[in-house]
Order: sequence, then C-alpha cells, then structure tokens
Amino acid sequence: MGTYTADIDVRFRDIDAMGHVNNAVYATYIEQARTRYFRDVLDADISRASTVLASISIDFRRPVELADGEVTVTVDVADLGRSSATMTHEVRVGDAVAAEAEATLVSLDPDTGEPAPIPEEHRAGMESYHDL
Repeated sequence: MGTYTADIDVRFRDIDAMGHVNNAVYATYIEQARTRYFRDVLDADISRASTVLASISIDFRRPVELADGEVTVTVDVADLGRSSATMTHEVRVGDAVAAEAEATLVSLDPDTGEPAPIPEEHRAGMESYHDL
C-alpha cells in the first residue's frame, strides 16, 4: 500500500501570537496520525500498546494558518528494528509540505520497562502495509 495519511483539523487553539500553528502543535498532529495509524493499520489501541516515543525531530518548511482548515499527515515506516520502528512524516497543507518529521517508537516489556521485540502482529501489519 505505501503511505498512510490522516486529515486533521486545524483548531483555533493551535494558533499562537504570530497567527500560525505553534511549533509544538506539529508533534500533536503527528501523534494524532500515529494513533489513527495504530487503529487503522495495526488494529491496535495505542493507549494499550506498550510503546513509547523515544525521539522526534521536526523540520519546519512553511507556516500553517487557521484559514488552511486542515493538515494531512503522512506515516511511513523507514526502519523496522527488533524493538524499534522509525517513522517518517510529512505535515501538508494541500500539496505544500509544511513540515517533515522523523519519530522513533520503542516497544517495551510492560513488566520491566525494558525494550522488547515488536509484537509480531504489529510487525506483520507494518511490513505488509508499507511493502517492507
């Protein structure tokens, strides 16, 4: 299939004093897309998955404004390790890229809190959806 996409409304509360979406909100947009990805692609509730965000980096390309109405956030899996998955994202307004991001998720053993293998059903879902 390839790239997962999620459309997310730009809310008035996302706007800062400069009149555009505050930089911290981009991480929330990416999180919303990742939550939907877990639901739609992996058939999982991310709040019940023993997974943590280990890192995120965001490169901003253009501002997003309230008048834009919504953003589209893409989710791709760039690297699938034993216990981690690195996802790449674009935050778009129409065809324009507003930001590019990379996030690494780590699967944990719920009892010890130590890294653990990605559950096989999640791995299989990622591999088949993204043709890995």
